[in-house]
Amino acid sequence: MKHSSTDQNVTFLHTSDFQLGMHRRFLDGDAGARFEESRLLAIEKLGELAQQEGCAFILVAGDVFDDNSLERRTLDRALETMQSLPVPVYLLPGNHDPLVADSIFFSARELTNIHVIDNNTPQEVADGVELVGAPLLVKNPDHDLVAAALEGLKPTSAIRVMVGHGQVESYGDEIKPDLIDLNCVETALASGTIDYLALGDTHSTASLGTTGKVWFSGAPETTDFHKLTDWGFPTDGGETDSGNALVVSITKPATHPVQQAEVSVVKHAIGQWQFHALQPELDDAATVDGFLNYLHSYDNKRRTVVKYYLHGALSLTDTMRLERELADLRPSFGALYESRSSPGLNLQPEADELENLDVSGYARAALEELLNDADHDYAARDGAHLLFRLTKEARR
Repeated sequence: MKHSSTDQNVTFLHTSDFQLGMHRRFLDGDAGARFEESRLLAIEKLGELAQQEGCAFILVAGDVFDDNSLERRTLDRALETMQSLPVPVYLLPGNHDPLVADSIFFSARELTNIHVIDNNTPQEVADGVELVGAPLLVKNPDHDLVAAALEGLKPTSAIRVMVGHGQVESYGDEIKPDLIDLNCVETALASGTIDYLALGDTHSTASLGTTGKVWFSGAPETTDFHKLTDWGFPTDGGETDSGNALVVSITKPATHPVQQAEVSVVKHAIGQWQFHALQPELDDAATVDGFLNYLHSYDNKRRTVVKYYLHGALSLTDTMRLERELADLRPSFGALYESRSSPGLNLQPEADELENLDVSGYARAALEELLNDADHDYAARDGAHLLFRLTKEARR
């Protein structure tokens, strides 16, 4: 479409779910510090991207903070980072940081570059551009806040962007009263009442419905695991596409200003971290090699977390080699660990492994008993590993 110089247009950056102050129990020591710093660096990158793309403002669709009780140091660093961004920042309270009596957002109200969306009244944020919010005033709303904000709104010649936080469908059998009615939203889009709905809550980037005008931006930095198969082939599980921000451009024709706007959405990678959940099946030395080689292939190990679910059956020798090399790799990663829900490996000693062991009597009987129980008892498996290793080392 060729645009007239009198067309209404705006470009802005849509992001959400910073959850500043979030801690991950599997990130110890300096890895936790790197993770915290990376979340602030992601916000700085949002500012750089907004400036590069000519954005008029940055819109954060909820869960700016992990909760309403943060360490003062964390809050001050977060506010200073957002205040220093090159364009105005509009923050929507979400379910992690609702606008309640002790809301953390009250600390931001006196800052000139940060604007808290505290009601659903349309506000002009640029020439001919309105913003309508659906802020969470309680942690668990009892109705559809987006639908409530749309009530009474009429089609407009201005560009009108709406921002909400929540889901459009329930997961499982739970009936949630606050689900966003996507049909209601699409009716408002078709009539020119709104031109785009910016959503937060889901941490993966996703377009909803059929219009291309309703999006989850996803979190700008990874927060949870993407489930992968043996050697990195993705599944549909977990946080599948986080670490992004959306540059949104909207044009509304001057000749028919109430009709549907033209909307362009471009995804940009922002984040540095990746959390992967691997499910390798190991049954011989070759599969152990494949798993270890895959771990070695990660480029940015310092900002990579790998949780693995081991299953299969290995000899004692292959099991010990696997454990030794995983221990050697572990310091290179942000975190590298076996999930508590991992099925674990079955021990299947080869005949020559047991025959060549210089162990007899009670020790031999103990090892055989541990091996018999290792398939269903983690303590027995660990005990068998230890006894086998000590026996091997004693022979050197």
